[in-house]
Amino acid sequence: MDHEAAIEYITTEELSARIKYDPRTIRSQLKDSVLIEGIHYIRPFGQRKILFIWQTIERDMVKHSVALRPVTPREQMRVIANG
Repeated sequence: MDHEAAIEYITTEELSARIKYDPRTIRSQLKDSVLIEGIHYIRPFGQRKILFIWQTIERDMVKHSVALRPVTPREQMRVIANG
């Protein structure tokens, strides 16, 4: 991650609004399975509160989404047409 860019820390509720997952799902299913402490979130000053690192989550969501599905011929044509 580029440390010159401002790191955007967001709460569970803010992350929920951005990725359209319920906060409970984020806490019980995503945290520590796909969202890893020290990479996708931190606990400031060793406390209970969790702050998510938006840029890292956004990057990994896109990377894994694209990597898991094949590109359709229609998408290939769109890329070619848009140069």
